[in-house]
Amino acid sequence: MKRSKFSEEQVIYALRQAEAGTPGGDRCRQFGVAEATFYAWKTK
Repeated sequence: MKRSKFSEEQVIYALRQAEAGTPGGDRCRQFGVAEATFYAWKTK
């Protein structure tokens, strides 16, 4: 299985930004991930 290029800390930071109310598209563009990837992180 391929390893993620994002560390756990980066994923947690992105999820906290989402809780703070940052819009979805802006958040994904800022971190350079697809929206599908972001929602996969969120479900974990």
